Amino acid sequence: MILKNVNNARTLNFTKDMVSVSRNRERLVRQADSAEVNMSELMESFTRYFNVRTATTPDQVEQALRLRYQVYCLEHAFEDPAEHPDGLERDQFDQRSVHSLLVYQGLNMVAGTVRLVLGDHECPDAPFPIEQIYDVGVYKPSFDLARVPRHAIAEISRFAISKEFKKRFAETEFAWGGSPEVNDPQVIALIERRLIPHIVIGLFAGIVQMSAEYGITHWYAVMEPALLRLLRRFSIHFEPVGPLIDYHGKRQPCVAVAGEVMAAMESGCFDVWKVITKNGTIWPSAQSVAA
Repeated sequence: MILKNVNNARTLNFTKDMVSVSRNRERLVRQADSAEVNMSELMESFTRYFNVRTATTPDQVEQALRLRYQVYCLEHAFEDPAEHPDGLERDQFDQRSVHSLLVYQGLNMVAGTVRLVLGDHECPDAPFPIEQIYDVGVYKPSFDLARVPRHAIAEISRFAISKEFKKRFAETEFAWGGSPEVNDPQVIALIERRLIPHIVIGLFAGIVQMSAEYGITHWYAVMEPALLRLLRRFSIHFEPVGPLIDYHGKRQPCVAVAGEVMAAMESGCFDVWKVITKNGTIWPSAQSVAA
């Protein structure tokens, strides 16, 4: 009799868990498939759950390099793992780079990282990564790059999102961590569609913070077309220079004037601008600059 009651209780708990899984899945479908993005709600949840940190300690820099190894060496094989036996992906540009981490506070886990490659103060003519693989000068952007001081240019690079974080986040969405639903490609895709905007906004906030700190006025970047499309949803526009190139997959070389990007974001997506600039304390309002 006791055993029967225990089994009944287990069955009841299992049923409750499965109902919770089903409801969570339906909720994810509704959120991910909604035609319009509520920017105010998106920014509210971002502020509640995520924290942007500039990597200022050796341990924080190591966290960035370790995540890059996971993404660039193991998940996508863009770089050779054998060249990084310590599990830290780095290259010659890291000596003149600053890094940002996006931390999910609920798990105290790094969700993503991005770096800014700065100009070389000892050798101002030292090339940026994009200049080693692409002749930007052949395709003239809307502004004269030659007139921009090299120390005011930075390249956005190593934009990496943790696959392990996405998996851990998926598990916490359900009442029990072992749910087979977490391995369902449809569920994973829905969760990614819900997560990716938060992570992209967070990493771009890191870019803006580092740029403000180091006096950067112009950006280089070599980005996936899908990432550029997502950025445009938040009124963040980069200017393509030339055709797509094959570099870690199909990528679009592009440039941007930081002030113009921020002004367009403030005008077109004010809720996002407020979060990224911390209400204008990190990057001033275009209206105050004009005044």
